[in-house]
Amino acid sequence: MQIRDVSLQLNASDDRGIDIVRGPILSFASTRTIFKKGFKLVILDEADAMTQDAQNALRRVIEKFTENTRFCLICNYLSKIIPALQSRCTRFRFGPLTPELMVPRLQHVIQEEGVDVTEDGMKALVTLSSGDMRRALNILQSTTMAFGKVTEENVYTCTGHPLESDIANILEWMLNQDFSTAYRKLKTLKGLALQDILTEIHLFVHRVDFPPSIRIQLLIKLADIEYRLAAGTSEKIQLSSLIAAFQVTRDLIVAEA
Repeated sequence: MQIRDVSLQLNASDDRGIDIVRGPILSFASTRTIFKKGFKLVILDEADAMTQDAQNALRRVIEKFTENTRFCLICNYLSKIIPALQSRCTRFRFGPLTPELMVPRLQHVIQEEGVDVTEDGMKALVTLSSGDMRRALNILQSTTMAFGKVTEENVYTCTGHPLESDIANILEWMLNQDFSTAYRKLKTLKGLALQDILTEIHLFVHRVDFPPSIRIQLLIKLADIEYRLAAGTSEKIQLSSLIAAFQVTRDLIVAEA
């Protein structure tokens, strides 16, 4: 918690119950600045972590002290903010950062910290972070601490994400080998989560020139597998389902040729 004359900032490490609203927030918002003009500002980072009771109490505080205090609520999931609070705020949505914005900042950090980063390592950082600068910096730090040098292979190894070569091998096995051989070879890959494999394969399906009807059927199968994984089903069974989906796709393509 940071308290200044005209601003109060609460971050994720602070308590998010109703007491924090009735205590520091209410106390800060209810006082006026005598020698300074303008509004006081309350900044609540990760406001979606607040309890329902705390959000309802905050709504009343906002209504009562709107003349001298403004509130800034920062959240990841808008659905976790109660409608009564949403209706009292102007919403600003911030999308993921583009590589053009991320790379210069990463290069600045790399230069200041004296980190050894290769060109393919930088590309891997930007790809795996998906526009999240904090995630990019975390991966950079973790890879540097683990390997000393940030290369594409080290980044993917550190995060447990499959390499492009791994995905190429997986696709080659599923499309060109029989079921038993493909399953046996996929089981030899250690440290890769089926969810990450699915994400990469999904991108591949969009890049390859499959017939539209076959592409749609395959995407539905991938979505079903992802849904079942999220529900907590066995990875072994879903791995078998993934292989079966691609082998059925292969047979359909052959039949249409």
